[in-house]
Amino acid sequence: MIRQAYRELGPIDEATAVFESIIRSERSSATGGGDHFAKPGENDRIWNAQEKLCLQAPGTFVRYFANPLLARVCEAWLGPDYQMTSQVNVVRPGGQAQLAHRDYHLGFLSLEQAQRYPAHVHRMSALLTLQGAIAHVDMPVESGPTKLLPGSQRYAQGYLAWRRPEFRAYFEARFVQLPLNKGDALFFNPALFHAAGANRTPDIQRMANLLQVSSAFGRAMEVLDRRSMCAAVYPELRSMRDAGRLDAAQLEAALAACAEGYPFPSNLDRDPPIGGLAPRSQQELLRQALRENWPETQLAKALTEHAWRRSVEPGAGLAPRRDA
Repeated sequence: MIRQAYRELGPIDEATAVFESIIRSERSSATGGGDHFAKPGENDRIWNAQEKLCLQAPGTFVRYFANPLLARVCEAWLGPDYQMTSQVNVVRPGGQAQLAHRDYHLGFLSLEQAQRYPAHVHRMSALLTLQGAIAHVDMPVESGPTKLLPGSQRYAQGYLAWRRPEFRAYFEARFVQLPLNKGDALFFNPALFHAAGANRTPDIQRMANLLQVSSAFGRAMEVLDRRSMCAAVYPELRSMRDAGRLDAAQLEAALAACAEGYPFPSNLDRDPPIGGLAPRSQQELLRQALRENWPETQLAKALTEHAWRRSVEPGAGLAPRRDA
């Protein structure tokens, strides 16, 4: 739990306004998503909120994620070059609690699928992801902030056990909840047994931006168009930096939330590791553009070329048939 992870609440309020606009739009077009662990229709969920916020309001995105504290927390668990994704969740008054669960990776598989993975993968799974939540409103306990079972992340068989009724009963008997204020943040191991609580208030629309941050060595849950995100935030990064509104740590935090920091996987025929053991990452490209003050058109061309070097043409690796 980090109190006042955002000391300045302006970026929170700006992002909230954007998220509310997205929710209204997705409701009207019936494109909004459901919740993994709650009944359909009880919550509002914005999938891929990271990309949607970036492309719709790049200035707000930069101000929101230019928070070195978030970057330090992510690196403490995952190391550098992590992949930031987020999904906004709104639980309306009367919304019921989620069922106790574990999260991505193995937590999103069926019991039969999870049983196929060896024990060391069960131990490793939680090391590949960091769960987080940024409070966008004040959340007293009666509004249902996340229920947590301290110590449960240490139970090695938990990815097989969390669906069993006796484990869920134990969770309900012993969970703890922490009230959150707007701008607070909560981070936890994805193997921790947890569940969103019931919103028993008459008027609190409980909104949290749920961060799912992946190790450079893991697979993120969502696919993001990071090339378009980089192009969208670049002019904002330049102008804020030049105006003295972004220091070096803030700039790096914003870059980490947007651009891909790990150079693999790549198409090494097109993108060979010249001068080192790895090709250049998207973050390194964006840093160079900022350092050398490239015009936006130059960055757009470089991003397109970088994406081409990492892509595969269908059939390009097939050898010709001998009888052709």
